[in-house]
Amino acid sequence: MFYLSLIEHTLRLPPHILHLPVDEAIKSELETLFLDKVIAKLGLCISVYDIRSIKGGFIFPGDGASTYTVEFRLIVFRPFIGEIIVAKLKESDASGLRLSLGFFDDIYIPVHLLPTPSRFEAIPNTRNQGRWIWDFGDAEEAQSEEPRFVIDGSDPVCLVILLQKFP
Repeated sequence: MFYLSLIEHTLRLPPHILHLPVDEAIKSELETLFLDKVIAKLGLCISVYDIRSIKGGFIFPGDGASTYTVEFRLIVFRPFIGEIIVAKLKESDASGLRLSLGFFDDIYIPVHLLPTPSRFEAIPNTRNQGRWIWDFGDAEEAQSEEPRFVIDGSDPVCLVILLQKFP
């Protein structure tokens, strides 16, 4: 789920942050550039873990900024296919569920991927809001109350990663 990735990047430090110590200024600029961004074939960048090396400090003609080559490690989120993740319900409507991991709120489960048989119950006086109910009981059972699970945000939701949608 979480990986430590080693990256080398040529970084331009703008003049207005050169009053800070070099390592603090570089970490601040790296966080601005990378955090909450998805890097192709790597994942969602969560945090700058550490800075391994800083080389350079060149100022090119006509530019007031210094340029460094920085080697650093990032903590990235990239779940593997088949992984089970526990999330919280953020939003529920007739088209599906939107879930949150706390640091990542863009997990969407469309209707066709919800367990069957499931049904949507709209909440009166709300626009397209409601709750999903998963009826998982056996239809042949002669019980008056079928076993069911209400997805309303009171319990965590477990989901299985079926595909990765990182570019």
